[in-house]
Amino acid sequence: MDLNNIENIYFIGIGGIGMSALARYFQANNFYVCGYDKTPSPVTNALEVLGVVVHFKDDIDVIPKQIFNKEKTLIIYTPAIPKNHQEYNYFKDQGYTIYKRSEILGAITKNTFCFAVAGTHGKTTTSTILGHILHESGVNATSFLGGIAENYNSNLILGGDKISVVEADEFDRSFLQLSPNMACITSMDADHLDIYGEEEALTQSFIDFSNKVSDQLFIRKGLPIKGITYGIEDDSDYEAQNIKIENGTYFFDVKTPTETYKNLELNLSGRHNVLNTVVALAMANSYGVPLATIAKALLNFKGVQRRFTYKIKTNDLVLIDDYAHHPTEINAVADAVKELYPNEKVLAVFQPHLFSRTRDFIDDFASSLSKFDELILLDIYPAREKPIEGVTSEWLLGKIELEKKQISSKENVIKNIKASEAKIIVMIGAGDIGVLINDVKNELLAVNN
Repeated sequence: MDLNNIENIYFIGIGGIGMSALARYFQANNFYVCGYDKTPSPVTNALEVLGVVVHFKDDIDVIPKQIFNKEKTLIIYTPAIPKNHQEYNYFKDQGYTIYKRSEILGAITKNTFCFAVAGTHGKTTTSTILGHILHESGVNATSFLGGIAENYNSNLILGGDKISVVEADEFDRSFLQLSPNMACITSMDADHLDIYGEEEALTQSFIDFSNKVSDQLFIRKGLPIKGITYGIEDDSDYEAQNIKIENGTYFFDVKTPTETYKNLELNLSGRHNVLNTVVALAMANSYGVPLATIAKALLNFKGVQRRFTYKIKTNDLVLIDDYAHHPTEINAVADAVKELYPNEKVLAVFQPHLFSRTRDFIDDFASSLSKFDELILLDIYPAREKPIEGVTSEWLLGKIELEKKQISSKENVIKNIKASEAKIIVMIGAGDIGVLINDVKNELLAVNN
């Protein structure tokens, strides 16, 4: 891919978290960047503040004129757009240079030393921790993230063009476009079966990804792929030991193949984040960053938005926001909140994401959601899908073993939350519940002040 003659870059689906990181990158490198998205969002608002022109109507007539200079324009699209998208089909029919997001990311990272973070869970937090460690350690990496890092208020940590950190996304087999030097695989739970069909096909794609890693591969201990292992008190190559919690902060030791570092401090909740930290540490340390430097960088790491993010944290009320949308992720949230607040009642508000995922993991969802004390279930967020007959929130609710459970519309959810006596409220899901929580926060603060 030759970008020497390219001056303009147009994104179809610019509001996607991965797409917007690329948009930020090209904007910072002095390309003219603009794009389309279906609806305004905090992500598109942030791009517009940077000077990126964004519109929200699928209409050729509202595209900036310089984009129609075919020889100097690159079109980047997300596979999430529908096949009948007018703008996409126009550029395709007119013979423009068009690439998927994953192909562009692969091209950018091909000539770098590439750290790639793969896995069905934990990619965003792990890659953000790694990007932050490298940034704080003076390693001049550019990190493309799948979430908004609190330290940078961005999904891009801009550095040089010699080292990259990327999320290796298994959706649509995108990670096979990458050329990773050092990589990790955090998990390989069945997911995206609307793409893969069978779990075996997903497993094979992770094997194919592992075969692309040129230098070192780190594997959560127990996964069916060979590599340097990491874990918690399980005799891994990189192992967290002696975990303690004090006022919501985790303290633990890390044993590496060559030394043990005592009393690391982590201001993130949940043992799953201890695991994410251990593998980010392992990758940075293997690259040459001393453990003492890593420990110092972790002290000021603030986390990722919508990853166990406290929206309210008082003695009387706690409101937590989390992106969890798979049963394994919900289990991690439930375990973390019970570990931190063992004597408190917990209300979960969950918005299922995708009809196919709800169908494929219905019993696992029921099991994980039954770990909370109370549950409010919203309607399924369709994202890219059309409804599937019989796959509803009512079906899921019927399988959940809780006395206090109900379906709620988004319009009534605040009223239903207020009716609960639970002190701890966890709002989870990958749909627009992440926007809804701000209204919930404001209402609850108004009541409690």
